[in-house]
Amino acid sequence: MTAAPMILPFVQVDAFAHAPFTGNPAAVMPLDHWLADDVLQAIAQENNLAETAFTVPLPPGAGADYDLRWFTPTVEVALCGHATLASGHALMGAARQSLRLRTQQAGDLVVERVAGGEGDTYRLDLPGMTTAPADLAEIAALLGGPAPQETHARDGGYRLLVYADDAQVRALRPDFAALGKLGNLLIIATAPGAETDIVSRAFVPGAGIDEDPVTGSAHCLLTPYWSDRLGRDRFTAYQASARGGYLDCERAGDRVILTGRCRTVIEGQFLLSGW
Repeated sequence: MTAAPMILPFVQVDAFAHAPFTGNPAAVMPLDHWLADDVLQAIAQENNLAETAFTVPLPPGAGADYDLRWFTPTVEVALCGHATLASGHALMGAARQSLRLRTQQAGDLVVERVAGGEGDTYRLDLPGMTTAPADLAEIAALLGGPAPQETHARDGGYRLLVYADDAQVRALRPDFAALGKLGNLLIIATAPGAETDIVSRAFVPGAGIDEDPVTGSAHCLLTPYWSDRLGRDRFTAYQASARGGYLDCERAGDRVILTGRCRTVIEGQFLLSGW
């Protein structure tokens, strides 16, 4: 007799979403214990979203509320902002005002409800990341646009290319197949914005995501860079993917605070059998 499938709760949330069908979809799957890594990866591949977030509750006194891990359809990642925001939205409930999530590589991340915010608006506390000038001529050529004004990099697979204006970023036509062969890189294109202070796009073909709709982790780099360039700690941002998403960005010492809205779009069950 075949064993009954394991029933796992499933919530799909659009994070950094200002309207229906905008922002970045993330699956949030609360577990009561960790499943094997290959099972988590297979579930994320089945969900086929930029990120699936898995959480497990921590005992009282642990210093955080949940353990959190993130998987793309092909790899586990060290940091994901939009799926963390989505996890806070899915797990917080009506009564709670904040949630602390423990991660393996990015430390503790806090999602906090914004009092009086429009809709389900949250603040997300992430680590800030500075970059250094780097030669990214190969990547610049593969992005399919004019030469960027500046190029920067950070260890861990982060690449930042700065363009002259909003129109140049929106007009990029990347060669995703060729970029994917360079490895698991988060490639960020940015410029001064036309309607917001800055604009960006983010590409991660080496991790199975050609263009990420709205990328919290990209703004961990963008916030320190643009804070220095603009001469202020707060500014507005728009990620110009097909779905698009707005963020308010704040530099707070070595931390980055991102504010955005979430919308739950699917609630259901994932039936896991045969594992």
